[in-house]
Amino acid sequence: KELIKIVDELRHLDAIKGNFMISEEEYLAPVNLDEEGKIASQLIYSNVDEIVEQQNYIFETLWNKAIPSEQRITEIEENKTVPRTEVLYGAENAVGRGVQFMKNTKEKMDIFFDSKAPSIVIEIDAYRNGYMNIRKGGGKIRAFTEITKDNIHYCKELIKIVDELRHLDGIKGGIAVNETEYMATTVLQEAKPLTQVIYSNVKEVVDQGQYIFDIFWYRAIPAEQKIREIEHGIEPSRIEVIPDTKVSISRSLDLIKSAVKEVLVIFATSETFSLAMNMGILQLYKEVTQNGAKIRLLIPDSQQSQWIVNELKSVVPQVGVRIADKSLQTRITILVVDKTELMIWELKDDSLEDPYEAGGVATYSNNKSIASSYASIFENLWKQTELYQKLKEADKIKDEFINVAAHELRTPIQPILGLADVLRSKQRHGKQEKEYLDVIIRNAKRLQRLSEDILDITKIESKSLGLKKELFNLSEVILNAIADFNNQIVKENKDHRLKLRLVAPEEDIFIEADKGRINQVISNLLSNAIKFTKEGSINLAVEKKDNNQEILVSIQDTGTGIHPEILPRLFTKFATKSEIGTGLGLFISKSIVEAHGGKIWAENNPGGNGTTFTFSLPLNC
Repeated sequence: KELIKIVDELRHLDAIKGNFMISEEEYLAPVNLDEEGKIASQLIYSNVDEIVEQQNYIFETLWNKAIPSEQRITEIEENKTVPRTEVLYGAENAVGRGVQFMKNTKEKMDIFFDSKAPSIVIEIDAYRNGYMNIRKGGGKIRAFTEITKDNIHYCKELIKIVDELRHLDGIKGGIAVNETEYMATTVLQEAKPLTQVIYSNVKEVVDQGQYIFDIFWYRAIPAEQKIREIEHGIEPSRIEVIPDTKVSISRSLDLIKSAVKEVLVIFATSETFSLAMNMGILQLYKEVTQNGAKIRLLIPDSQQSQWIVNELKSVVPQVGVRIADKSLQTRITILVVDKTELMIWELKDDSLEDPYEAGGVATYSNNKSIASSYASIFENLWKQTELYQKLKEADKIKDEFINVAAHELRTPIQPILGLADVLRSKQRHGKQEKEYLDVIIRNAKRLQRLSEDILDITKIESKSLGLKKELFNLSEVILNAIADFNNQIVKENKDHRLKLRLVAPEEDIFIEADKGRINQVISNLLSNAIKFTKEGSINLAVEKKDNNQEILVSIQDTGTGIHPEILPRLFTKFATKSEIGTGLGLFISKSIVEAHGGKIWAENNPGGNGTTFTFSLPLNC
């Protein structure tokens, strides 16, 4: 404070040693300083220009690093800590700062360092004592390092003087964080003091250091586990995320090459396998099988899956491959090798020709439990695909049988109907004989409708339901259908109890669609309405919607309504609780309407009195 009064400016610099002074032409420095308040007994003097310039440069460098004396005096008097970040060189400075750092630690010290550091902590008393003093004072120490065969002895000792020690592969340098301070170094030599450290008490730097420590800490494994792996020769299990597709694909090829017993692969899509084929995977499979390993593949069903299998079998017939149900198609490909190693890839876009662009992030693991679990999943899917293939074959046989049976059934029906009509037209038959003929004709027509429905189902399921579109008058088709069903109502003596009415605009409505199929839908819906309506009315309404771009046809009856159990699956095959009918008509109707780009739905009328079926069609189907 007194010195401030007699100089123009005074500054502070930590740990300055010795002293010197410079004027315009001269340099002066004491060789040694005696007791405080006494003048040095030896001096160095020079008026050589080069020496004066050199020492002036040194002064300016130190001057620019120094802080105002008033700031430092305030820190001392008010016991304040001024935020600062600095680099300390030399073992004395580095170790001194480290010791002070540990003295300042009250609650916790989090620290990590590379494989050389455990020997430093154990062999250098200043560090070892610093650790022990923290714990004696109630502070907690968390540390992690890379534990190796070379430093395992030191790590066992380190476990004794920290609260928890962990292992992390490949860690470099070191960082320490306490409540208010941060230290870091990149220069570590085994069993030797630090020679260079970075120190900061700036809050943002301390927070950043803590964040870095925490990220690594939760990736590290217990030291005891790593020590056990080293001492018992256990290969450490690990899970690795690989974002680079070139690295992950290269790793997978190496894995397949290393297979001794078995390679299992579940491909995300058949296109994914095509990409692998383009990379020459079949040749690799060939080499692996020649070395005695087995390969089994699961490929989701698609249009090109059979071609893929044929191509694969032509090159590597030893590979087991099965086509799985499309439900297996996912966004990941899974590779399991010898039930000990596993890779999983994310699929980004299998429409791309470049496999490196088509794939995404991959995950690798050599954890045997995980790999064997995925192998078990593969085995279950493998068995399921065997059943899937058998079901497909059974379905094919069934469809072929039903198709043949329906055709064979339809062939004799036509002459039965024709000849029965001829017999009925003869007026000489008695009343009873006429009733017999009516029974024959009625049941023959039922068989005819059934055979036609079965053939339609076969076409729908094989996706071969063709549409013969033409421009026709929908109003005329509806009127003809109503006329036919009115005749049926009269024949069944229901006309006094049941009325069938049309509610439609006066002008004709023309649409471009399959006339026969649309008539089939209307007839199915009217037939259902009549079947379940003993008395009351059936109203068929037609209206245009969406600025004349769409037509709605609805059939409302006053019958028994739809049973709640049937309603959710109403338009599926065999959905009926009636003893009359097969439950195929609505499924066929839905397929026809949707093939035209329309929709069909049903709902019970408010009050529980009957049902309304509605279907929509675009005017240009």
